[in-house]
Amino acid sequence: MDQISDPSTLERERLDEPAARPRRWRWKLTALGAAVALGLTFAWLGLAPHRGNRAAAAPTPTSVVTVSRPLQRELDVRAGFLGQFSAIDRVELRAQVGGTLTEIHFKDGQIVHKGDLLFVIDPRPYEIKLAQAQAALQTATARVALANNQLFRAQSLKHNEFATQETVDQRTNDQDASQAAVEDAKARVRDAELDLEYCRVRAPFPGRIGARQVSLGSLVAGSRAATSPTTLLATLVSLDPLYLDFDMSESDFLTFSRERARIGGPLANKVMIALSDENNFSREGTLDFIDNALDRSSGTIHARATVRNEDLFLAPGQFARLRVAIASPTPVYLLPDAAVVLDQSQRLVMTVGSDATVKPKIVTTGELRGGLRVIQSGLEPSDRVIIDGLVRAIPGTKVAPQDGTIHYDPTADQG
Repeated sequence: MDQISDPSTLERERLDEPAARPRRWRWKLTALGAAVALGLTFAWLGLAPHRGNRAAAAPTPTSVVTVSRPLQRELDVRAGFLGQFSAIDRVELRAQVGGTLTEIHFKDGQIVHKGDLLFVIDPRPYEIKLAQAQAALQTATARVALANNQLFRAQSLKHNEFATQETVDQRTNDQDASQAAVEDAKARVRDAELDLEYCRVRAPFPGRIGARQVSLGSLVAGSRAATSPTTLLATLVSLDPLYLDFDMSESDFLTFSRERARIGGPLANKVMIALSDENNFSREGTLDFIDNALDRSSGTIHARATVRNEDLFLAPGQFARLRVAIASPTPVYLLPDAAVVLDQSQRLVMTVGSDATVKPKIVTTGELRGGLRVIQSGLEPSDRVIIDGLVRAIPGTKVAPQDGTIHYDPTADQG
């Protein structure tokens, strides 16, 4: 009877068989390939940080920027204001005599000249009044002649002692009274003539007349007394020249006053003006009035310029921007506005030192002049300021500076 063999012994016998030998070789090759792949993976992971460090340590290309020294100019200090035009002369045309309106000699909004006839009020009642006054004057004149004759006869009789002194005195008094009556009659004639003249309303000065407030046939009330009610006929405003009114702040007024006192004369006899739809300050005016007191509520003082309006293009009530020189010309630096960087509440410019390193500088800026920004403080004449390529200029880094040029545009200074 056969003995039962050990299972492990049977397994070894099967592996030693010729058919099992190829399988053993394939398994060994697979295990070796996996070990090699795993070793290569660990080697790559170990070398990857070193390769990253070498890449980070590789030098970056130097940024190219354009630099220039600040442009130097002597410019006056200007202040900008918002003003409003107003007419030098403005009048409400009101009737000074009452009556029926019979004629209108203009169109609404028309340009009129001094002395032009505008309205006519029915003159017939005032012609009658004038005729009555003239008749009264003739009567008073006749009485003067009679009083003179009577006085002459009384004096002759007194000389021949046929009349008393009392009679002479009475005739003298009659003469004086008649002479006074003549003067009164003459005054009434002039009064009637004045009323008749006021029946024709004329333009007191050249300008533009507004819309008429009455129609033909209207019964208007008129009086030469300012306290009596009168009828408004129309309004008239002058157009050439015009006033340009504006308010100056206390600080600007102090700067202006100190500079004017220093030079001993008028500082700004010319102001530059631009209308609300204009970019250029192409119009001129003359600063000829500053008020004598500041407004306590607003802290401003009223000022006024006179502006010529020969083409009658400007109209009272229009707004305009104006510039006033409040200080004499002083040396300033100019840079392109794009070269100034806003950092919170400070303004900076980027400069390039002798070692080609970017260094920021804090500056104080002013207005735009000639298309450039005024730099009031913070720069030196020798500073090389970056005017192009700011996005590539990082403080503390090296750059490759190239020389550039700053251009001043005088025409832009008017804008």
